[in-house]
Amino acid sequence: MTCEEARELVKGRLSRKRYKHTLNVKNMAVALAQRYGADPEKAALAALLHDAAKELPREEMLQIFKDNAIMAKNAASRPFPVWHGIAAAILCMTRWNVTDPEIVSAIECHTTGKANMTLLDKILYMADATSAERDYPGVEALRREQMENLDLALLHSLEQSIGFVEQKGGDLDPETLAACRDMQRRMAGLGGTYNT
Repeated sequence: MTCEEARELVKGRLSRKRYKHTLNVKNMAVALAQRYGADPEKAALAALLHDAAKELPREEMLQIFKDNAIMAKNAASRPFPVWHGIAAAILCMTRWNVTDPEIVSAIECHTTGKANMTLLDKILYMADATSAERDYPGVEALRREQMENLDLALLHSLEQSIGFVEQKGGDLDPETLAACRDMQRRMAGLGGTYNT
């Protein structure tokens, strides 16, 4: 699938607001890819498809998980807000002929992170967290920090996400905790200067 095909696909699936967010994420992902030496085309394609399942009904996502149980990896037992990334990754592989494991991985973990994130995983996670329309407390600092040290920005973003979910009394996805612990170990092990 080309980026143009992906753009057309999601334009027909998403609300105007979600489509605008998607384009903002693509712009940020490409900028981060160029900054850190990742493939800008892969970053753009992953960003364009990252929320492709965001507005699907809960029942439709459950059916995707049921029909693709091995790929879904028990997704239905995880908090609902993370389902769309897993569903989009499955749709990439089963319907949209996007089989690049880097792209699929980045889409799957874009809301949660995970241990041992690839460069593209980190780029998409941060691009989603800091896209132009985001305006939560601390986002400006993350935007600046990610251009200086992607891993430190990622760690701070994961910590903020965990704090936000805990403050709201929501269910914390175990992958987010694993991602945060992994980044804390890496940063501590390398004197806080680790970067990809």
